[in-house]
Amino acid sequence: MNMLRKTFCAVALGAVTLAPVVSTTVFAAPASEQQATQNLVKQLSSLHSMTANFEQTTKSSGKKTVQKKGLTAQHLNQTFRGVMKVSRPGKFFWETTVPSKQTIVTTGKTVWIYDPDLQQAVRQSLSDQVANTPALLLSGNTSQIMKSYRVTQPDHNKTYYTLTPKAKDSAFQNLSISFAGNGTPAYMVLNDSLGQTTTIRFTNAAKNVSIPASTFNFTPPKGTDIIDQ
Repeated sequence: MNMLRKTFCAVALGAVTLAPVVSTTVFAAPASEQQATQNLVKQLSSLHSMTANFEQTTKSSGKKTVQKKGLTAQHLNQTFRGVMKVSRPGKFFWETTVPSKQTIVTTGKTVWIYDPDLQQAVRQSLSDQVANTPALLLSGNTSQIMKSYRVTQPDHNKTYYTLTPKAKDSAFQNLSISFAGNGTPAYMVLNDSLGQTTTIRFTNAAKNVSIPASTFNFTPPKGTDIIDQ
């Protein structure tokens, strides 16, 4: 799969017999940073809600991996599957079902990370640091993108964008997102500072569908150990 390469077309021009062959490579024309940002904001602004299945895989480049929140060695080189639902502004539901179950829910104020196997729920406030994450792209305020990311569009004719955080202390180095013809995200590729690459593919995506408000409300089951962070 060569999804992260710039697309370019090679055109060979042949001359008459015995004449030299001239080869010309035509490169994809990138959009300016301003135009790329405007194109991405326009793309996301039309996405008021979305449901989809996802498949997520994280791989390491071989560099020393340091354990961090939400990602341990057991997550590497495994494929996780589940369902996601987003509704603007700020509502996000992400549930992994295979190989184990974990639920992440936010209404825009509080983030819950629930692990039923451990009977544990982590509760976090949606601070500026937490908000400056890939989830912001799908559920947050699109105007925040212009403040938080530098956006590039390698081919102005394709709905494929790469975002680089402006903040030096961001959890990731860059994020690429590609859209399908119906305007829903097709896949996302996230590169972090530890040399790890996370690829998320979306299938059976539905755009601007009605999602019950209760989807984003979470109440820990009785007996759950709650951890505030």
